[in-house]
Formats: sequence, C-alpha cells, structure tokens
Amino acid sequence: MDTFLQVLASGLMLGALFAIVSIGLTLIFGIVKVVNFAHGEFLMIGMYLVYLITAKLGLHPLVTVVAVAPLLFLVGVATQRFIIQPLMSARDDHIQIFATVGLSTALINLALLIFGADIANTPPGGLRMPIQIGPVRVLLGQLIILLASAALVVGLRVFLQRTQTGRAIRAVAQNRAAAQLMGINVNRIYMLTFGIGAACVGFAAAMVAPLYPTSPTIGTYFVLTAFVVVVLGGLGSIGGAFAGAMIIGLIDSFAGFYIGSDLREVAVFGVFLLILILKPSGLFSERLNLSHVSP
Repeated sequence: MDTFLQVLASGLMLGALFAIVSIGLTLIFGIVKVVNFAHGEFLMIGMYLVYLITAKLGLHPLVTVVAVAPLLFLVGVATQRFIIQPLMSARDDHIQIFATVGLSTALINLALLIFGADIANTPPGGLRMPIQIGPVRVLLGQLIILLASAALVVGLRVFLQRTQTGRAIRAVAQNRAAAQLMGINVNRIYMLTFGIGAACVGFAAAMVAPLYPTSPTIGTYFVLTAFVVVVLGGLGSIGGAFAGAMIIGLIDSFAGFYIGSDLREVAVFGVFLLILILKPSGLFSERLNLSHVSP
C-alpha cells in the first residue's frame, strides 16, 4: 500500500509539473487560436533568466518570479505584435504556426550562441529537500509546483470571470467580430493574452529551474507533453489542461513502475490516442472551455 501511495504521489507531482507548463499554452490557443510551437522556448528563456538572476544576484529561485514573469510577458506581447499579428490576415492560418516554428528554431540557436551547449544548474535554494508526508516522500519543490499550478488555474479563472478585461478576453474568444462591434480592441486583447500566456511560462520557469538543468533544448523536453495535455484536456480549457496534466502524470508514473520505465511513453500516447478517437474535442472541452464560461 505504501508503494502504491508513493507512485500515486509521484504521478500527481509529475502532473502538476506538466500542468504549470501547459496552462499558458492553452490560454493562448483558447483566445488567439494560434498553436505556439515556441512555447517550450519561452520556458527555456525563463529558466535561463532564473539561472542568471540566482547565480549573479544570489536571490532565491522563487523570488525571481517577480522579474521573470513580467519579462516573459513583454516577450509574449512582442511576439504577438511583431510576428503573429502581421500574419492574422493571411488566408492560410498555418502561416502563423510556421512562424512560431521558425521562432522556436531561432530561439534555440540564439541560446546556443549565447550560452553554448553546456548545462546550467540553477541553485536549488532548498527546493530539492525531501519532505515526508506519512508514507509518501516528495521534494519541497514538487509540492510547491503542485500548489502553484492549482493557484494559477484558480487565479486565471477568477481573472477571466470577475474582471472587465477578463470579460473582454472571453468575448473575443466567443466571437471576434461581435467583440469588435462592441468596441473591444481585438488586437490589444490578443497581445495581452499572448503576454499573459508567456508570463505563465515565466511563473513556471521559477518553479521548474531549481529542479531541472537548463539547456537550449530544455523546452523540447516539456513542450511535446504540454501539447498532449492541452489537446487531452480540450483546446482552450484551462481547467481541462490541469485535469489532463494530472491524468498524463498518473499514467506516466503507474506505467513506469508497474509496466516498465521504457514503456511509459507508449502508455501515455496510447491512452492519448484512444481518448482522441473516442472524444476528439478532448475530455473537458465542452464543460470548461473559455468560450463556455457564463458572464
């Protein structure tokens, strides 16, 4: 029984990690309708910023969120304004996707040029300290990620439902043309949303960097699973992304322990494909999607 609980806890911790990385991605898609293939590289930028701030200034990694999140917000706004927005009027929507793929490649190579291929280790700041909770042992950083991902979901939901800006964002998600007729600046909302999505990644970077080594390709490690989580939970569903991440984390953990570590990805993607066949729109798209939240 203790072993089962440990595997369960490991799955929840892993799911929380996937969730905190995926929430910004699903927010961007839910509003802007753009699949951001540079999402992993935004995380990479954030992790390098956390590394530089902690290494040079000696600050605790969690404290860096006050600088990293706003900087990533500006990166997101600039990406939408100067790369995505000029392509919004293109006949083929795939042009925007190709643009984010090109941005992803450019950011990886820029990081290689600046930092090289060496791995950078962010000072853990005590976040790798094990904590015993009954029969279960987890890292302090993992527990913080779990709490932070849940808080991020709740915070975004409250923002979208209770604030005037949040209502404007939901209006654009529901019907762009009608929102424009109501006087909403759609391009401004798109930039704001892209910025918030990128800021969420900056928030995640402050939690992830102390636990994982930073490299120019670290984003690739997370982004594939992030896309699986977003599609599984329902494209554009913030709560669905959190639930989907937990499902993927549990499948990964239990498959790795009871089937074999080399078959974890087979189990994850097998279940993912099965769910897509049975419910292509995702598990929670109808109930939790941004465009279905009542005012």
